[in-house]
Parts: sequence; structure tokens; C-alpha cells
Amino acid sequence: MPLLILVADDDLGIRVAVKDYLEMHGYGCITAQNGEDAFSLVQTYRPHLLISDIKMPRKDGYTLVKELRQLPEFRLLPVVFLTECGNTESRIQGYQVGCDVYLPKPFEMDELKAVIRNLLERSQIIQSEWHFSQKKSPQQDTPQHPQQQQQAAKISIQAEMELVELTRRESEVLDLLTMGLSNGEIGQRLHLSPRTIEKYVSSLLRKTDTSNRAELVRFAFDHHLVT
Repeated sequence: MPLLILVADDDLGIRVAVKDYLEMHGYGCITAQNGEDAFSLVQTYRPHLLISDIKMPRKDGYTLVKELRQLPEFRLLPVVFLTECGNTESRIQGYQVGCDVYLPKPFEMDELKAVIRNLLERSQIIQSEWHFSQKKSPQQDTPQHPQQQQQAAKISIQAEMELVELTRRESEVLDLLTMGLSNGEIGQRLHLSPRTIEKYVSSLLRKTDTSNRAELVRFAFDHHLVT
């Protein structure tokens, strides 16, 4: 079954061109002409990736992604902004609300395909590792006393947490990131500027060797960096 991609854009030409191109390269594709329809389609069909314009009627791309990131099941959904808003401020806002890649229009289809392939490969790896870890049996070959099992679990969690040493402020930022908050919202909670929050996020990405917010959140849960 092909991986499903949702394309949200109020430009019919863009929707048709991208849909035809993706289907030609083996992907499944559904489209939406506004942000409100896109939000509904994401919840209904649970696509593997979202491509969204920013300037759309009834719900713009910023609001669409921000609201999706507030839902636990879509915190790791790969998102590509495909938009005419190419200035630095717009790109920063795009990353702050949770997009993974920002491509300004006009764009090359081959570049879009490369971006999609990269994001989907990363997403599939993360999901596979997660499912594999969930399927692992908690029982050992040699039965352990419940007290021994509890002590072993504590040691395992402590060892994982020691792999990444975070400052108190970094831990606070990470906790709020896993709640799906944007940099601006985190800044308001912690009484810091969005630029300062961006520095903390960059530090977290570097310490965890992850490349985007989705990978960072998954890393945090997998390694018990958040409760």
C-alpha cells in the first residue's frame, strides 16, 4: 500500500501538478483547498506526510500545523511548507509552529521529491524503532523477583537519562516541546524571548543528535527525558 501524502493548497494548478507528480512516483495523494478541510482530512485519513501552503482560506498553514502539533497523534507528522512567503520572518514562523522543511515557490519538483523521500524515510525509521521497542518482551529468560525487576528498570532509566545531560532550562523547554507548543508559546510560559527558546531548541537538537522537532520529541520519550 503506497504511503499517503496530503497536499493542501488553494491553488488548483499546484494541487493537480503535485498530486500527479507524486502519484507518478508511487505515492498515494489526497488534496485540500483550504486549511480547515486539510485539518479534517488529516484526522480522517492520517497521511504519512503533509504538504501545505501558508496563505489559505478558512485556516492558514501556520494555524493548521500549530493545531495539528497540539494533538499527540500528529506531533511527529512530517510537514513541508510549500509557499510564496519566502522571507526570513515567514520561514522562522514556519519552523516555530512545527514544520520540518520550508520550500519557497517557485520550486523544483525533483527537490520536493527528495525532501519527501528524506522525511518519510526518517519517519519510517522512527516508527519502526518505536514499534520494535513496544513489542519487546519485558520478561527475561530467567524469572526475576518483582523487586529485582523494579530495581533493574530504575537502573535502565537512569542509565538512559545519563546519556544526555540537560540543564534545568533545557529540560523545561523540552517538556513544553513534547506538549506541541511553539517557540513563542514556550517563551510566554518561561518568560523568555522566542529567539532564546530557539537557542535552547538548537542545543537540544545538538545534544540528542536529532535534526528536527519530531525526532527530538521521539528521542525524549524513548530515552525517558520527559515524564
